[in-house]
Amino acid sequence: MFVKVCGLSTPESVREAVDAGADAVGFVLTSSPREVSPDQVRVLLPLVPSSVKAVGVFRHESAADAVETARAAGLDWVQLHGRRTADDVKIVHDAGMRLIRAVTMGAGQDEFADLGEDLFLVDAAVPGSGEAWDYASVQEKGLDGRDWLLAGGLEPGNVAFAATAAAAWGVDVSSGVEASRGVKDLAKIRAFVEAAKA
Repeated sequence: MFVKVCGLSTPESVREAVDAGADAVGFVLTSSPREVSPDQVRVLLPLVPSSVKAVGVFRHESAADAVETARAAGLDWVQLHGRRTADDVKIVHDAGMRLIRAVTMGAGQDEFADLGEDLFLVDAAVPGSGEAWDYASVQEKGLDGRDWLLAGGLEPGNVAFAATAAAAWGVDVSSGVEASRGVKDLAKIRAFVEAAKA
């Protein structure tokens, strides 16, 4: 099970995610309680080994602007939320970067098509709510054979059930491992990664 821990902002949280066995860590470079600057990411990056993917997360920014900011932060993985096109994928790939394309369960079926992104992510219909949802419903979206991550409402206690119900290739967590909004709980990070990997 591929595990991404998102919204990291401190050396302690990055170290804990890496030490626990996370496959990817996410840095939010868009307006959010978890937002960090490219300069902050550059300080944290030396704590991320080359075997772990370091991802810059963007919401409304254009693909070109996301690439520029990710490059300033020293990242080579970009995560784009919202309605995106094959051209957006091409912009990221032409920059020599890899792409996680994220959609919500409320998106139209056409948005679940494979546009050539490196990883696909399916979030709750209301992203950031932290609420659990009908994870098994993802199976209706026809993602068999694709590398994709399940997100939304996941926490240490439900990640194993949710991933199995959705037949997910991997999982992504942010608010589910927080002590308070934007503040990571180190014990929850470790518990989440261990539960997902188990």
